[in-house]
Amino acid sequence: MAPNGNIRSLILMQISLFRLMSLHTLHVRMTSANLGAELSCSICLSTYTDPVSLRCGHIFCQDCIVSALDTQEGAGGYSCPECRAEYQERPALEKNRKLSNIVERFLCSHTDPEETPIFCTYCDSPVPATKSCLQCDASFCDKHLSKHSKSAEHVVTEPAVNFEHRKCSVHKEMVKYYCSVDSAAICTSCWVSREHKGHHVELLNVVYERKKETLRSVSETLKSEREETERTVQRLQVHGREEKEKAAGVTERVTDLFRDIREKLDTLEREVLGEISRQEEQMSHSVSGLITQLEKQKDELSRKISSIEEMCNITDPLTFLKKEPESDVPSHRSCDVTSDVRVAGCVAEGIISQMLRRGLLHFSDLMDLQTKRQLSVMEKADILLDIKTACNYIIISGDRRTASYTDVYHQHRPEGPERFISQQVLSSCSFSSGRHYWEVDVGKAEDWLIGVAGHSIERKIEGNESYIGYNDKSWGLDSMGELVACHNNIHKEIDAGSPVQTVGIYLDYEAGRLSFYQLCDPIRHLHTFSATFTEPLYAAYHVYENCCIKILK
Repeated sequence: MAPNGNIRSLILMQISLFRLMSLHTLHVRMTSANLGAELSCSICLSTYTDPVSLRCGHIFCQDCIVSALDTQEGAGGYSCPECRAEYQERPALEKNRKLSNIVERFLCSHTDPEETPIFCTYCDSPVPATKSCLQCDASFCDKHLSKHSKSAEHVVTEPAVNFEHRKCSVHKEMVKYYCSVDSAAICTSCWVSREHKGHHVELLNVVYERKKETLRSVSETLKSEREETERTVQRLQVHGREEKEKAAGVTERVTDLFRDIREKLDTLEREVLGEISRQEEQMSHSVSGLITQLEKQKDELSRKISSIEEMCNITDPLTFLKKEPESDVPSHRSCDVTSDVRVAGCVAEGIISQMLRRGLLHFSDLMDLQTKRQLSVMEKADILLDIKTACNYIIISGDRRTASYTDVYHQHRPEGPERFISQQVLSSCSFSSGRHYWEVDVGKAEDWLIGVAGHSIERKIEGNESYIGYNDKSWGLDSMGELVACHNNIHKEIDAGSPVQTVGIYLDYEAGRLSFYQLCDPIRHLHTFSATFTEPLYAAYHVYENCCIKILK
């Protein structure tokens, strides 16, 4: 019994020891994992390689942070990828030597428990393999590799544990060829079999090199696209900053303008209210004076009434007749102060109205001048229609601002290279630079198509090729059926919210922007085209049947 008890005790001790070792191993793994996380770059998420730090204290791989700073080049500043700390100039990178030593020791001591080392097949003691042969299904150290066959059949690769995935599942031979018809890797037996007869078959390595070269070419193309994308991002960032600065400047000028407006309105209000107060005070003073006089007159009348009533109370005729009445007792009603209240004066609303009107007119002139000076207000372009371009089914008004459809052909108009066959007309003036704005009344048109067109737009074709927005020479807003923005025969639907009566068109030639606005209350943006204009542009109009379009002054 004793020996069995000893064996049992020994087993229990081994189990306890195993548990302790397992807990220790788990603790080591957790500690290693935590340390590995602390030693990871926040950009590539891998263990630091040549760690460097910024002034903000954050650490990155040298290549990672250099690439990140390169992408920020030309953006007007730099920032830390982790805390977004900003630097006006490209920050200096400080090599963290102590952290480099820690990373080196960590990598040397850290081994992944799931990694299985590959040893030489022919060594008696475990010696790490440097290569594996697909033909031999074996791995070699440098010593045995030197004695290995150098024939082309023996394909040498990086050390591998299992070669089954490199063998044909049918013939159990190493795959050496690639069938492009079936897109499959095959062995020699597969090639000569009936299954792949007549197919285009090449060596696996040849296909591999060719496809890898194709991928390299694709990679280079993608790199070029990425660089162009990065440049576009940088241009957008610069544009965003410029527009932000512009918006800040406009905001400041508008704020100043409204402050001036408020100050001038306050001044005008004080002047008008002051005049009202002056007239009210004058009227009040006059009323008070008249009331005082009338009160005195009322008292005098009361005294005289009392005197008369006293005489009337005398019963003796002789006494009554001997007592003479006061000489100033009126025989009829008289008054020193007129009973008409208008003599007291009143607030002259007409004068105040004229004062207010003159002040507002003067204020309006000042505001117009101030607005032009502070905001560089753009004058509306004076657009007139060019009869030489008008289709013979279009009537042009005498002031050359209205175009309407007619089914009567105007044969008296001379033909020329500028005249449209389709129902269109251009403006007489063109725009090749600057910013321009004009307005079009489309309220009397059931359907309408307006926009801009280059001089080279096709004019002698009856069809979509010449219509505004249906080619690469023009940009338009079309309301036929539904409201759409169109260019190069590509249409984008627009929700206007309400029927469009008047359209404002804004062209910024250098910036390459053409914008359409619905002039309602409030003004609503409909669509903006972005393009690079390469020729002079004309205001363009397509006149449908039952259509009348008017350019507003």
